[in-house]
Amino acid sequence: MKKNLILITLGVVLALVFLGHSAKVYQIPLLNTLDAFIYDARLSLTAKGGVDERIVILDLDEKSLAEVGRWPWGRDKLATMVTQLFDRYGIAILGFDVVFAEPDSSSGLQSLEAIAHAELKNDPAFQSALKRLRGPLDYDNRFAEALRGRPIVLGYYFTNFADVHKSGALPQPVLQAVTFKGRDIEIASFTGYGANLPEFQKSAENAGHFNPIVDFDGISRRVPMLVEHDGNFYESLSLAMVRVLLGKPQVVPGYAEAGSQSSLEWLDLLTERGTVRIPVDEKVASLIPYRGAQGSFRYLSAADALAGRLSQDQLKGKIVLLGTTAPGLMDLRATPVGSTYPGVEIHANLVAGMLDAAIKQKPSYVLGADLLQLLLCTFLLAFLLPLLSPLRATLLASGTLLAVVALNFFLWTSGLVMPLASVVLAILALYALNMSWGYFVESRRKRQFTELFGQYVPPELVDEMARDPERYSMEGKNEELTVFFSDVRGFTTISEGLDPKELTQLMNQYLGAMTQVVQKNRGTLDKYIGDAIMAFWGAPVANADHARQSVLTALEMQTELRKLDEPFKANGWPALRIGVGINSGMMTVGDMGSKVRKSYTVMGDAVNLASRLEGITKQYGVGIIVSETTKARVKDLIYRELDRVRVKGKDEPVGIFEPLGVAGQVEKSVQDELKLWNQALRLYRQQDWEQAELQLYNLSRMSPDRYLYQVYSKRIAYYRANPPGEAWDGVTTFEAK
Repeated sequence: MKKNLILITLGVVLALVFLGHSAKVYQIPLLNTLDAFIYDARLSLTAKGGVDERIVILDLDEKSLAEVGRWPWGRDKLATMVTQLFDRYGIAILGFDVVFAEPDSSSGLQSLEAIAHAELKNDPAFQSALKRLRGPLDYDNRFAEALRGRPIVLGYYFTNFADVHKSGALPQPVLQAVTFKGRDIEIASFTGYGANLPEFQKSAENAGHFNPIVDFDGISRRVPMLVEHDGNFYESLSLAMVRVLLGKPQVVPGYAEAGSQSSLEWLDLLTERGTVRIPVDEKVASLIPYRGAQGSFRYLSAADALAGRLSQDQLKGKIVLLGTTAPGLMDLRATPVGSTYPGVEIHANLVAGMLDAAIKQKPSYVLGADLLQLLLCTFLLAFLLPLLSPLRATLLASGTLLAVVALNFFLWTSGLVMPLASVVLAILALYALNMSWGYFVESRRKRQFTELFGQYVPPELVDEMARDPERYSMEGKNEELTVFFSDVRGFTTISEGLDPKELTQLMNQYLGAMTQVVQKNRGTLDKYIGDAIMAFWGAPVANADHARQSVLTALEMQTELRKLDEPFKANGWPALRIGVGINSGMMTVGDMGSKVRKSYTVMGDAVNLASRLEGITKQYGVGIIVSETTKARVKDLIYRELDRVRVKGKDEPVGIFEPLGVAGQVEKSVQDELKLWNQALRLYRQQDWEQAELQLYNLSRMSPDRYLYQVYSKRIAYYRANPPGEAWDGVTTFEAK
């Protein structure tokens, strides 16, 4: 009896733990992860499948970019395409999953206007020709005219950056500030936005934001139907398109019951044919009704639409969305039905779901229902399982589990989303508690955990992780980390001068010394790539100082490398020089690979940038280059700004810096030279070639061996002969990796 009392007490405590999570008193990450997994599994299992022929996606695919040119295309081409889509193909509506935030200067009209007001302002023939050409060359006006009077919905986005930025013109809000006055609505709020040029917004029928809600695991499962900015409420791209299709009906918020404390549970569109109801959750977001994997809607190449190569029956009467699947344009999302899913197809799924009333509901009373089922199941098992034989306990637990899963699946197919993870895991936990009294497997789990991570991280981190193994996982997730690449300069030449045995000894000594520095600074060794080292900081153990420790590692490696000079010289080996590239940002981290071999590694755009930065260290004659994002996270170091560059695979320029040391430890002469260099760089960017060259001359006398000064001196000589023009942004583009 005493044993049963202890088990019953432990069972009740366990039940209360799960009830606390479901009541949102606190959150258990494992349960959230499991609920997300179950949601995704149910979604994939019951997805409608097939291709919805009502909606067509015009794809800015690789073929289009290769044929027409990189994005953004000239607005003259877009005007031609819009006109063709409506006048030739007869589409029903067009939605843009892109933003037109900047004027198009590709026609050269701005340059001609500048000449007309300067050198040729008194030339009648030129002025007359410019007057005739002004209309055809005003691509923005041509595009605005193509938008006018047609059912076209533009896209835009909101932001919450610390440095508030607002560009373009927002559409009229769909609901005014007084709509939710006195109600506690947890709606997403934004301070900034990136919208379309005013003339485009004025010409278009409507516009909607395409901000997703990315869940804790990096998966897009919901889109906010409404967001708040400056007291007003703006609709999503999909909702804006549906409203245009239905004649722009009024949006009416729907509440569970009367009263200021009742929750918002749906949005009604009041059309002449009836009410279209769109379920929303506590964040005024709708669950994306994924039809299936990528390709659930017809994809047509935008280049074919522009060139008129499509047949009319492919587009006539269709709902058309223009977006991209090209990886370089970075509109690929992680979703329950695909890890690289085009964002434009998310909007297509929502449009179809609204028209078909296929969006699932997750009303506020689901919380109470989940608590009730959890309370009944856990307390039933907590009191009965200790009293039953193993066979009967197994039958009771299995029967309860099957009943809960069957009810949940029935509600799902009826359009209602109920949490399942808490009750399932609670049933299993109570059963495991009774079947494995004493938790005899705990030590074994810790040992396995140590073996799993020991090959990647320092022993002290493994010990720290083993104390709480539930917090760590090798499953893929998105995290803000810092990644590091190093490479030996001239390694091919070095390897050709040594026999295999000597080369092996040299590499073992070099990699051993460098790896010790990485692990000493709590880094995770990713891999060796020949003579290169790849490491990252911030996972699997969270580390708020991941950027700082990575930069300090790079500086310490340069010092340790010089300590190898003497023993290398004694062996007749050459001294080594390395280049290091470091970048911080969001990246995917986890155990990746095949059944044959896996590796705990990182990947993503931020990782690629670090690799590119390592590759261009030799272009500036420096040993370390860090990105502007890493520099911003490590403020107690002194840096030399090197350049703003556009590396291969990225359209946006990136500021690059050379860390010189910790503030307070850098010699005054170095800091004085740095001040002069900053002045030279500013003069260079102002195109003051003479003063910049003079400053570089003085700097070269101070440090004759600094290759960086030679690089900029050569650039100045080039730009003197080939002036870059007023629009020059001072960015250096690297085409090679």
